[in-house]
Amino acid sequence: MKTILNHFPNLTDLQIQQFSKLEELYTFWNEQINVISRKDVDNFYERHVLHSLAIAKIIEFKPGTKVLDLGTGGGFPGIPLAILFPESDFLLVDSIGKKIKVVNEVSAALGLTNVEGMHERGEKIRGNFDFVISRAVTRMNKFVPWVKNKFKSHSLNDLPNGIIYLKGGDLNEELNEVKFKYKPTLYKIPEFFEGEFFETKKIVHVRMN
Repeated sequence: MKTILNHFPNLTDLQIQQFSKLEELYTFWNEQINVISRKDVDNFYERHVLHSLAIAKIIEFKPGTKVLDLGTGGGFPGIPLAILFPESDFLLVDSIGKKIKVVNEVSAALGLTNVEGMHERGEKIRGNFDFVISRAVTRMNKFVPWVKNKFKSHSLNDLPNGIIYLKGGDLNEELNEVKFKYKPTLYKIPEFFEGEFFETKKIVHVRMN
């Protein structure tokens, strides 16, 4: 939690309370429904919360921004970002119902009114969004077709509407598998956060309109 405050020193008292509750909530729900590996539970704030918040180092979502978190699992990166940006709306989707149960229970316990959890396959989601975010759900050549028609035409934020993807390793081969209209932009997370866990981690932004 200290790490979160170091990187995001302007949190409100409510946001600090919400972030502080996350570990206890996920520890409880992980014992009922396994959504986080045991190793990651021991490094919860670094590997789940701070990793999710890396997105906030490349964009500050404006009020009214609509964000789809596809393949959210137990709520990452969506829930930490929803705490940080309470005036933006987040739809968290996963094809595994018990994971969405965790999303909804955690959101309710935190009092988040800007989060909706939905049990559905990504390609069946209807509606238009400013951004689709995700954390290493699948390869880009599968992910892009799921979301290509889900973006608003007008950009509200400084970053153009599109995909914001958290992924590690060498992404050149994977990105070359897709014919993008706009060249993806890669941001190296070690430029924002220190630590061995982040060494190969990146944020990929793909403009989609």
